[in-house]
Amino acid sequence: MTMFNLFKERPHDVKTIRNILLQFIKEKLQRAQGGEGANIMGVYLFINCSDGEKHLYEAAVFANVPGKFKTEEVQKIADDYAITLSPSFKFEISFTDNFPADADHLKDIDAAVFISTKKSGLGNKKNLAFIKVLNGQAEKKAYLIDSASGRINIGRETMVQAAGNYMRKNAIAFISGDSNRSISRQHAHIEWEADSGSFLIFADEGGIPPNNKMKVRTPEGAMIKMQAIEVGHRLQEGDQIILGDSAVLEFTYSGDD
Repeated sequence: MTMFNLFKERPHDVKTIRNILLQFIKEKLQRAQGGEGANIMGVYLFINCSDGEKHLYEAAVFANVPGKFKTEEVQKIADDYAITLSPSFKFEISFTDNFPADADHLKDIDAAVFISTKKSGLGNKKNLAFIKVLNGQAEKKAYLIDSASGRINIGRETMVQAAGNYMRKNAIAFISGDSNRSISRQHAHIEWEADSGSFLIFADEGGIPPNNKMKVRTPEGAMIKMQAIEVGHRLQEGDQIILGDSAVLEFTYSGDD
């Protein structure tokens, strides 16, 4: 007698991963269509896989051919199942360490999906944002942050030994090297402020004089020098965070490239 295997084997091929993603997206689109009406504005796909499996997920969503997954897969689902999408609907894919609280997780693979409608647009959810690397060599080009992320450390290298011999983990980590040497291992951090519903950035010990420097440039052109670790800056759309001599991050609510 063959014993029933209670543990499902994780999918480990591109086709299976793609099919699971598409089936889940179809179900979510159909549910949104029947619930809040024909006002589906976007599909947001979040992937949190291991480094060893990342090439499988990238191939599954055609990461090397921008727009292909949207036009050849998601749009086809909408056409086949008579699902009404906005003519300018967004489709975004983010490889991230954290899933937004409002996204629905898939059971069999390391992914989550959020369907944006006029009533529940992701762009209107200010507890979710992106940190994009405009200049400097970081481990990723963009980082997803949300109100559930806790303290989001920024610095050089992922794991560093801080004062008191504890290990600090930099969620936004720059790679060691000459181009990043003006970035401290303990340069800054971001926190969520529930009372104001906004993200604040603080300089850490390594990001204030006489150590390395930190500034924030607003979209209006104002330059704010971070001089003390106790005083934070409330981040606004388009703020550029300048670390050291040349590293630049951008705070934005949009995941668009």
